Amino acid sequence: MKLVICEKKSVGEAIAASLNVSNKKQGYMENDKYIISWAQGHLIHMLKPDEYDPKYKNWDLDHLPIIPEEFKYAVDENKKNQYQVLKSLMDRNDVTSLINACDAGREGELIFRYIVNEANCHKPTERLWISSMEEKAIQEGFQNLRPGNDYDALYESGIARARADWLVGLNMTRLFSSLYHKTLNIGRVQTPTLAMIVERQDKIDNFQKEKYHLLHLSLDGADAVSDRITDQAQALLMLDLIKGKQVTCSSVSKETKKNKAPKLYDLTTLQREANRYFGFTAQKTLDLAQSLYEKKILTYPRTDSRALTSDMEASVLEIIDAIKEKYPFNKCASFTPNVKATRRTKNVHGNRRKLRNLPSLRE
Repeated sequence: MKLVICEKKSVGEAIAASLNVSNKKQGYMENDKYIISWAQGHLIHMLKPDEYDPKYKNWDLDHLPIIPEEFKYAVDENKKNQYQVLKSLMDRNDVTSLINACDAGREGELIFRYIVNEANCHKPTERLWISSMEEKAIQEGFQNLRPGNDYDALYESGIARARADWLVGLNMTRLFSSLYHKTLNIGRVQTPTLAMIVERQDKIDNFQKEKYHLLHLSLDGADAVSDRITDQAQALLMLDLIKGKQVTCSSVSKETKKNKAPKLYDLTTLQREANRYFGFTAQKTLDLAQSLYEKKILTYPRTDSRALTSDMEASVLEIIDAIKEKYPFNKCASFTPNVKATRRTKNVHGNRRKLRNLPSLRE
C-alpha cells in the first residue's frame, strides 16, 4: 500500500478520480493499492523567536541578532487534526512507502518534507512531478515516479529560502522598528523590490526634458529621418549642406518577416498584465491561477516555464479544434498547429525541469 500526500484536498480528489480511488474516509481516500490524503498548505511552521525563549516577546536591540542554534518546527494549531490523520496513515503497518504528490516546485517539496520530518517517518518515498491536473498527465506521472531523494537539492533550496526569510525578516524588522519607534516590515524580497520602485520613481520625479532636432529627407513615397541631434547649430549646418540637393536611391531591398506567436504566460507576466488591465494584486492573480489549476483549467502556475509538457498534446489539439472556426481565429485560414517543437533536455533536479517535446502554438 502506498500513501499519496497531496498539497490540498482538491488536488487529492482529482488524483483519486484519476486512479479510481473512491472509498472515502475521514481526511483521506483509499482502495487496495493507494491511500490518498492531503495537507492544508503548510501544516508545519518554523517557530517564532518568542517560542524559543519568552524574552524575545520584547523587541529589544540587545537581543539582536536572533540566530537559533537549531531551527525548530511545530504543527500549526489550526491544522492539527489533518496532521494527525497523515501521521496515523504513515504509521500504518500496511503502508510500505510514500508518494510526494504536492505541487511540482520548491514549496510543494518543503510542505511534504516538513510533514514527514515532523512525523519522524523513514519509509521510502517517491516523487510525482506533474504540471497539469489532466487525467492523462496524472496517470502518466504515476507511471514515471522518481525516487524521492532525486529532489533533495530542491528541498535544501526551499530550506535555505525559508531560513533566509526568517533571519532577514525577523531580525531586520525588529532592528528598524526599534530604531525608528514604529513598525517597519523588512523582507528578503520585499525590501529590495521596494528600493527598485523608489529608485524608479526618483528618476521619474527628476526627469529633465531634453530638446533635440531631426532632419527629414522627403522621398517619393517615403520619409528618411536622421538620428537625434541635440546641438541646434550642428543640425542647421547639416541642413545647409543638403538643402536644394538631390539624392538618388541606388537600391531597394524587400524582406518578408514572420513573427512567431507569443509564448504562453509565466506567472510573473500574468501578474503584470492582470495588474495592468484589471488592477489585481500579484497575490490575487496567484490565488486565482492556483484555483484554476486545481480545476484543471490552467497548468501549474508557480513556475517560470512558458511551454506545455508533451502529455498535454491531445488537449492542445482539442482546444485548437474547438476555437479555430470562431472569431478572430477564423481569419487565419492557413493556420496549422505545431505541437512537436523540441527543446533542449535539462536535468530535472532542483529547480530545473525537463524540456523535452514541449508543445507550442505556432502559425
